[in-house]
Amino acid sequence: MIKKLLQSLTGSKQDKSIPPKQNGGIKQEYTPHPTKTPTEISDMTQEKAILAGGCFWGMQELIRKQPGVISSRVGFTGGKTDTHVTYNEICVGDTGHAEAIEIVFDPSQTTYRAILEFFFQIHDPTTPNRQGNDKGTQYRSAIFTLDSTQEQTAKTMIEDINAAGFLNAPIVTEIVPASTFHEADENHQDYLQKHPNGYTCHFIRPNWCLPSSN
Repeated sequence: MIKKLLQSLTGSKQDKSIPPKQNGGIKQEYTPHPTKTPTEISDMTQEKAILAGGCFWGMQELIRKQPGVISSRVGFTGGKTDTHVTYNEICVGDTGHAEAIEIVFDPSQTTYRAILEFFFQIHDPTTPNRQGNDKGTQYRSAIFTLDSTQEQTAKTMIEDINAAGFLNAPIVTEIVPASTFHEADENHQDYLQKHPNGYTCHFIRPNWCLPSSN
């Protein structure tokens, strides 16, 4: 109980193994990420995006609701080794992995650039190795590109935002080629759907001026 109180007061993620309190004791219904049948998925063109922007709980909760998003999963990537890692291992900070989200989307309903625009709107890309009170390399802002087209789109997106001048500091988001994505344990997947009062430091910035794609 004391640890829960400290977490709510500091606003930082002290211990992910502790379930958050319920809304006034009312049981919350868990709504899993919208899914499609294997036939539906196989019949459509899919693309992926892999992004890191701090605690993956809040990232997934907001991104999962975006038009065109088919599915998502949270995990760890961008580390020094391809050997499977766990949350407890990456928390030490020695492996170099970032908490990340892998997004599968339908390009007929949304675009990679649109995914990136929303990504930059829901986290602070100007703070190195930090989101809110969460500090460490695992909380860094990063875009893990899957091909040269994604790399160029990401670079252009960052140039556009920096040129717009509405952020207080330059963007420090890394753009690096994607490496092995290690899926996190099930208790981390769709976490805020299971625990609506759980910790998050992500929110949609209402006055965020999206740069023109032209």
